[in-house]
Amino acid sequence: MSADPVETNPDHYSVVFENDDVRVLRYADVPGHRSTPHDHPDSVMITLSGFRRRLHAGGTSRDVELPPGAAMWLPAQHHAGENIGDTETHVVFVELKRPGGPAGPSRAVGPA
Repeated sequence: MSADPVETNPDHYSVVFENDDVRVLRYADVPGHRSTPHDHPDSVMITLSGFRRRLHAGGTSRDVELPPGAAMWLPAQHHAGENIGDTETHVVFVELKRPGGPAGPSRAVGPA
């Protein structure tokens, strides 16, 4: 089974642009939503709203709080997420199709 977030969480992830080099995804959820486990290749993440999330990967969890308008590097990873705040989450991901390597246990969880 694919761990592509568009397939694992189709009500929250959608493709807004794709070519040979990148795929651009839009993500949206509401407070209390939990995503199913999925993969992200090396990406740039742009926050359209401020939010608080709990990311789960490899038996550990990490809470992140980000402001609207942030742009940051997201190394390749496998995780599930949970909206633990009181606002909706709106994010754009620019996925690189030529990643630096596969997600693995030594890779970071969440934005770098």
